[in-house]
Amino acid sequence: MAELKLRVQIEGNTEKTVFVERDEFKMGRSPECDLHLPYGSISRTHARFVKTPSGEWIIEDMGSKNGTLLNESFVTSPQKVNHGDVIRLGNVFISVIFTERPQTKPPISVHPQTKPPLDYSSQPTTTPQPRATLQTTIAPGITILRNAKDLQQQWIQADAPGDVLSNKERAIARLKDLVDIAKGLNSAESIEAIFSQVQKVVFREIKSVDRLALLIDVSGTGKLELMNSAARDIAEQQHLAAHGNWISRSICQKVFSEKVAIHTADAQSDERFDGEQSILFKGIRSAMAVPLWDENKVVGVLYADAHLRRRDWAQEGEEDLSFFSALANLVASSVQRWLLTRKLRNEETIRQKLERYHSPAVVQQLIAAGTLQGGRLPPTEEDVSILFADIVGFTALSERLTPAQIANLLNDFFEEMLKEVFAFGGTLDKFIGDCIMAFFGAPERQPDHAERAVAAAKGMLTRLERLNTDRILSEPLQLRIAINSGKVVVGDVGSSQRVDYTVLGAPVNLASRMEGICPPGECVISENTYALLKSPAGFEVMGEYRFKGIDKPVLIYQTKRNS
Repeated sequence: MAELKLRVQIEGNTEKTVFVERDEFKMGRSPECDLHLPYGSISRTHARFVKTPSGEWIIEDMGSKNGTLLNESFVTSPQKVNHGDVIRLGNVFISVIFTERPQTKPPISVHPQTKPPLDYSSQPTTTPQPRATLQTTIAPGITILRNAKDLQQQWIQADAPGDVLSNKERAIARLKDLVDIAKGLNSAESIEAIFSQVQKVVFREIKSVDRLALLIDVSGTGKLELMNSAARDIAEQQHLAAHGNWISRSICQKVFSEKVAIHTADAQSDERFDGEQSILFKGIRSAMAVPLWDENKVVGVLYADAHLRRRDWAQEGEEDLSFFSALANLVASSVQRWLLTRKLRNEETIRQKLERYHSPAVVQQLIAAGTLQGGRLPPTEEDVSILFADIVGFTALSERLTPAQIANLLNDFFEEMLKEVFAFGGTLDKFIGDCIMAFFGAPERQPDHAERAVAAAKGMLTRLERLNTDRILSEPLQLRIAINSGKVVVGDVGSSQRVDYTVLGAPVNLASRMEGICPPGECVISENTYALLKSPAGFEVMGEYRFKGIDKPVLIYQTKRNS
């Protein structure tokens, strides 16, 4: 005979435990039911549990509209339920758990430097007897929970009954094993190669392990990602779920956050895992998990699915867990190296991308500040100054030069002009034919963005004059430059295939149109930019102009190159 408790999970709600305290237990939408389930998919009296005279429990559908499922099969007649069965009523999942409570609690063996309760392997002093009230206890001999740091040396020390010499020889042999394992891990450069080495060792040394998984906190945010998994059986390996639905995320998270090693032969009966949906509904019983850490930081979890009988677990569980933990310590170093290499490669890729738009100093600041999200700069509203610099008479120039000559001329021209943009902390938006579009004030906020834009414009005009004088360029060139200031949206915009760091908004359109009225070899600025300059001396009013798409006339200022 056994007594019944139910773990109930409603989709989108917290899991709870219900104790069955009578021989007939009704479930349904009616408030009179023992388990009140006020949901549309549940009938008024949907189903019931009944205890038979022999002490067994059965589930019976009470003529419900949507039916009752036992282990995903419809209940068409009273069916016997067993420990671990899952019953579904609409959107409600109910796990069946039978418990027996001993008259006295088993003694708890506490491992040094750890917090009780840790080990429930001791046997009860009396024979368990069924009780009339439905209480629950942790069945003895089901779970080892250890401080991971203590376990790192335990396997090497190899303490066991026998003479001191044999223990020393065993310790030396295990040290040699770890050295060989470390050599293999150190030569592995990819995460696949690291896992391959771990897989070979685990399946060779721990016979009870059937499946193995490596989970890593890749992002450094505490979110574990399944990197790789393997099954001992080749046929099962082919069907191993890529999303790892056989893994208990509850156990992994506990191991990761608390730096403990766990080995359980029946997680379903361990009250420390009460309320954990992944354990309940995945039917997880035997599992082993250890943290990957190097005294400073936990980087992941090594998880194994071990289908153990309790007798085997009691004999081998502690030793397997010790070895698993020692192995995980070596794996942690390899994973840390892989994460660092991955970070450096990502940073180099991001750096190369950003250096197309920003000065090297700004790129370094962006990477150091960690403002990038997935290698992108998220769109934000910023006050900036936008600059358009266009070559005068480029159409006529391109008619008398070959395409190759045009390309070489533009490359040399852009290279020189961007030196002035970057010198004043500007950002390249894009090249539009023969035109340079740049802005100041983002991604690094610059209160003096207008001053910087004007200084860059003057620098571009001065530099171009020198290039023409020294005949550095294959053709003498002239520029028109226009600057406007205002609030825009700035950030990475585009698709998954192509992304541009750009500015969007009305101030951009105005700056583009202003360039068309600029005299050759000069720079024009809007009244908005003029108002932001601390020393606007040297600028003179050019006049009010109307532009397409702009309701009001705009006051424009111009300045000479030698002003």
